[in-house]
Amino acid sequence: MDNPTIKEIALRAGISKSTVSRIISGKGYSSPEARDKVLGLIEELQYKPNAVARAMVSQRTHNIGVLLYRRDHPIASHPFYGKIVDAILLAAAGLNYSVFVTTDHDMSYRSADFMMEKRVDGLILISRLQQNVIEHITKFGVPYVMVNGSTDVDGVIHIVNQDEEGGRLVAEHLTRTGHDRIFVIAGPQTHRSHNLRIKGFLTCMEEAGIADSEASVRYAETSTFAEGYEIMSRQWAPFRAGRYTALFATNDMLALGAMKFLLEQSVRIPEQVSAVGFDDIDFAAMFSPSLTTVRVDAGEMGRQSVSLLDRLIRQETNVAHPSQLQPRLIIRQSTS
Repeated sequence: MDNPTIKEIALRAGISKSTVSRIISGKGYSSPEARDKVLGLIEELQYKPNAVARAMVSQRTHNIGVLLYRRDHPIASHPFYGKIVDAILLAAAGLNYSVFVTTDHDMSYRSADFMMEKRVDGLILISRLQQNVIEHITKFGVPYVMVNGSTDVDGVIHIVNQDEEGGRLVAEHLTRTGHDRIFVIAGPQTHRSHNLRIKGFLTCMEEAGIADSEASVRYAETSTFAEGYEIMSRQWAPFRAGRYTALFATNDMLALGAMKFLLEQSVRIPEQVSAVGFDDIDFAAMFSPSLTTVRVDAGEMGRQSVSLLDRLIRQETNVAHPSQLQPRLIIRQSTS
C-alpha cells in the first residue's frame, strides 16, 4: 500500500494524531501502551516519515544550498571548483543532508532567493561575492560559510588558503634555483586569491633584492587557459630575446596556457624557461612537462565547509573561524 499517513496510524491505534506525532518525533509524553501500538503499526505498515512533515516538526529541512559565484566559464566543471563541490556532496551525504547546487555568472540576488525558496538550513558560498549580495544573503538569517572568498561582515567563517604564503613559497623556490628574471601572469585582482598570491610573491622578491619584479607582471582579465596562452603570445618577443628565465602564473590554468605557447615555439622547459603555477589541479600533473605548483587542498575546503556549516545549523557555540589551510609547494618537471 501507499505510505500511510499519521492520521491513518492514529485511527488504527485508536489514539490522537498529536500522540502519534509525539511518539514518532520522540518528544513529549505518551503512554507505554500507545507507544507499543504505534511502533507496531509503523513496522507493520512500513511507515516512512514524510520529509515535509519532519521539517514542520523540527523546523529543519536537512537541505543545504551551494552557491558558486564565478563570472568566467567554466563554472561547475572548473577543475578547482569542481573538486570543492564534489567534496561538499560527499561530506553532506555523510551527514544526511541533501544539497542544492547552483551557479551564478551575474552575481545577482536570484540564486540566493532560489535557495531560500527551497527552505535550506544553511548555505555554502564559493568564490568571490560582491558586498551587496552578501548583505542580501545575511538578511535571511540563515547560517552560511564562505569558501575561497572573504567578506568584511563580522562573524562569517571563511575557509581559505594561505595564498600570500603560497606566493612567497614560489618566489623562494625560483630565487633559490637561480632565477631573478621572472615573468608573472597575475589573475584578476578583484579576486582575493590572485591578489594575495601576487602580493606574497612580490614582497618576497623585493626582500631578495629584486626590485624590478613589479615591471614584469602582466594582469589577466580572466584566469583561463586561453588567457594564459594569449598573454604569453603577446610577450613572446622578450622571451625569445632571453629576457626571462622563469614564469609564474597565479593559477595553474594560466600557467598551462602560457606553457603551451612556449612549447609550440620549441622552448625547452625547464632548460630554457622554468614555470610555476598555483592550485595543483589534476591537469598540472598530467601535462608534459608536469607543472611545479602550489597545492591548495580543494577537497579539504569542501569537507570543512560542510562540517562547520552543520555545527552552525545545530547552533553549536565556539565554532572556530576563520579557517586557513596551509599551502605546499609541489616540485615537478617544469622547474630546474
